[in-house]
Amino acid sequence: MKIMTENKVIVLTGPAGAGKTSIASYLKDRWQVPQVITHTTRAKRIGEVDGVDYYFESASSFLLNDYLESVHYSQADYGSSMEGLQKGWEQSSLACIVLDTKGAETYLKRLGSQAWVWYVTIGDVAKLEKRLVDRGDDQAAVHVRLTAPEFKRDLQLPEELEGHATVLKNDDWQETCQEVDRLIQSYRAL
Repeated sequence: MKIMTENKVIVLTGPAGAGKTSIASYLKDRWQVPQVITHTTRAKRIGEVDGVDYYFESASSFLLNDYLESVHYSQADYGSSMEGLQKGWEQSSLACIVLDTKGAETYLKRLGSQAWVWYVTIGDVAKLEKRLVDRGDDQAAVHVRLTAPEFKRDLQLPEELEGHATVLKNDDWQETCQEVDRLIQSYRAL
């Protein structure tokens, strides 16, 4: 039996509505895999908790972290930091994070074998719109998201991730959970 000596982060990536956040929640609930908390300069929404939903930062405090990747979106900064990743690894040698495909590419480049990329997709891309609406997203916001260049980019596995990413087709939730269980069990058997 090989003993795991290296921390890893499961990088959940793919198009909006594919089920990345649901898989992250499943990993946390079923396997106690903590989700890496990211940083933002946007204002806290009602019910959000600093250090749980995000690390809420000021414009100046945001600059003090060592970001693996960051983006300016909708008048706010967002990023995932080495500090946030370390806090996840303090809880478990296996953590997870939800990122777009560009962020996943950055994690793979920066972390190498410590980044375990899972590309989450579905067989019928037309169903993504229904999933976004069903989860409560505003119809106008869904339209904007589905026409965004980032969404179109995330619809396919980028060349930079080919051969490095585990592809999870999330058409049936029970089958997806079984595949996640299989992946985690095989990882823990190392």
